[in-house]
Amino acid sequence: MITEFLYAPMEGITLSRFRQIHHEMFPGVKEYYTPFIAPDSNGGFKSKYLRELTEDVEQVRVIPQLLVNNADAFCLTAERLCALGFREINLNVGCPSGTVFSKHKGAGMLTDLTALNALLERICSHAERAGYQISVKTRMGVRSTEEFPAILKIYEKYPIKKLIVHARCRDDFYQGRADLKGFAEAASGCGLPLVYNGDIAAAGDLEALNAAAPQIASVMIGRAAVANPALFRVLKGGEQLKRGELREFHDRLTEAWMEGGLSPNFTVERMKTLWSYMQAMFPDNPREVKTILKSRSMESYRSAVSVLLSTGLFQPEAVNAPTH
Repeated sequence: MITEFLYAPMEGITLSRFRQIHHEMFPGVKEYYTPFIAPDSNGGFKSKYLRELTEDVEQVRVIPQLLVNNADAFCLTAERLCALGFREINLNVGCPSGTVFSKHKGAGMLTDLTALNALLERICSHAERAGYQISVKTRMGVRSTEEFPAILKIYEKYPIKKLIVHARCRDDFYQGRADLKGFAEAASGCGLPLVYNGDIAAAGDLEALNAAAPQIASVMIGRAAVANPALFRVLKGGEQLKRGELREFHDRLTEAWMEGGLSPNFTVERMKTLWSYMQAMFPDNPREVKTILKSRSMESYRSAVSVLLSTGLFQPEAVNAPTH
């Protein structure tokens, strides 16, 4: 039975100011996972990642995620993160991006299970000595989710704190339906704490997961949670998102990103990324949404958003897991 909700890492979206405002307005998320940090071979990473991590407030539980296929780089980066107070580091074995996959990172690591095993052996040994824990976010395979049983045998060899499973193979990217049946079959005999990820956008989806895999206690949601900021509340039996809440969330986030140093034009581009998901709540207003997505200045953007939020047919219940 699902009792815990985790917020998936979403590049360019689930940043520190987003996490803070979302947590204040829509509490109930146990953990927020950062967009992946990609360290170099010496464990170094861009200062923007460090700034993002140190801006979080204490009340927001944040798990940093690393995109790396080199054990030394993982361990060196983990030591830096431990010095900041983090005690759980998430390994990304799920990103399906072509540029990531071609470098044998993210889901690309699933193409060589021997190398994945060697990496996990090294980093888990280091984690035990250094006093932190490792969680993993994975896909169920490269070309097919039927690859998952063999992949799961690798993970089960190690003391992974939680295994977050996006129930698709890499080649699916985000298309089609997640393989809930395949996940449930693999989960039935797994000794690791599993977290389900994939196509949870409504109470019915949660009910289907509870029925298929009643032993699962946690879910991770990303795209549908961006599409409807109150989704976690709704899944817990609370009220649906109100138009005024969406306006407040939008306005606070827009201002927070500019206060954090983003230029107005860059802020517009970042907010448009959110609208590529949130437009699902306005399915009958494609023209107004298109005007938002074509905005090039803060003035034109604010005007377009004002029109949609004032006159658009607001249907937060219309959100289903986006496929883009």
